[in-house]
Amino acid sequence: MVNDPKPDEPFWRTTPLEAMNREQWESLCDGCGRCCLVKLQDEDTGAILATDIGCRLFDAGTCRCKDYPNRSTIVPDCVTLTPHDVRTLPWLPPTCAYRLVAEGRDLPWWHPLVSGDPETVIEAGVAVRNRVFASEDDVPDEDVPDRIVAWPLRWPKKARAMGR
Repeated sequence: MVNDPKPDEPFWRTTPLEAMNREQWESLCDGCGRCCLVKLQDEDTGAILATDIGCRLFDAGTCRCKDYPNRSTIVPDCVTLTPHDVRTLPWLPPTCAYRLVAEGRDLPWWHPLVSGDPETVIEAGVAVRNRVFASEDDVPDEDVPDRIVAWPLRWPKKARAMGR
């Protein structure tokens, strides 16, 4: 007997990343902004290090890109995620829905697709709102290593809780 998905199952449990339509794909983004923080890579170890510095197009107040449709043109090193990328990029935050779905995991309670409320990503401490030091345009390159922080690459305690 074939194990058919339940008709009321949410799309992220039944649809492979490669088969998602644009609306489904875009809705996986919880709007946390963690992927929009500047990251460094240790030349010796290859370790990814996060900073509390936002991309030049990142609006730290809304946790959104100021020019999402043109981001890759304006910021050439901006990565437009693909199903392949989410399986291979080591810098995606552990809370990232793309990463979770690619790993066969479910979305957490605070994800807007689960909670129905975009504010739960903030309530859970996942969003970077009020935690961004500055835009990359405002920090000299030599000062960027001084802004390395661990929290963007960790699960916040509130986010690990079972729910509100």
